[in-house]
Amino acid sequence: MIKKYAIIVAGGSGSRMKSDIPKQFIEVGGLPILMHTLKRFKEADSDIELILVLPEDQFEYWDELCLKYPTVQLQLVKGGETRFQSGLNGLQVIDNEGLVAIHDGVRPFVSVEIINESFKIAAEKGTAIVSVPSKDSVRVNGQAIDRSTVRIIQTPQTFQISLIKKAFETEELSTFTDDASVAENAGFEIHLIEGNYENIKITTPEDLLWAEVILSKK
Repeated sequence: MIKKYAIIVAGGSGSRMKSDIPKQFIEVGGLPILMHTLKRFKEADSDIELILVLPEDQFEYWDELCLKYPTVQLQLVKGGETRFQSGLNGLQVIDNEGLVAIHDGVRPFVSVEIINESFKIAAEKGTAIVSVPSKDSVRVNGQAIDRSTVRIIQTPQTFQISLIKKAFETEELSTFTDDASVAENAGFEIHLIEGNYENIKITTPEDLLWAEVILSKK
């Protein structure tokens, strides 16, 4: 059996949410956003080993939440100054063989089917990056481009561990906007898989309204 890991990266401060607490800890549907996310991966496969990457100054608050709400077993890892550094810190605590999904902590509505498909495709091809078609018209530097060629990238971004660890053996670049861009920089082919529009990243108050709507449908 192939070993599976999920690195859940949650480094938000809550500034764009205009909240006194980090966005990943805001309660939606009776549970903090981050706990919804963690539960979803365990629902996909109970054998997935979870690694939660948080800023160190949020560890105590997380421990308090775990006393208040039911949670899942995981390994807590100190986050870095940037998304790249946090991802690297998470990768450093897992084995060198198997598969790893790297996921935003504030995407709590990723489906079990997408999680499992990402592991399946990553096992076959090395990478599996969740994406959806753009619903809006798109312009680059003022010029209209063919919307059908544009994909909106989501998470999880799932990899063979040996591949993504090799990719992270590099200096951080400003062009690294996600883990897929790190893998691509190292010369690895990026394979896109179909996501869905409910897999939103909750970063603003408007996103919280959508989150309540999504939960009301489930």
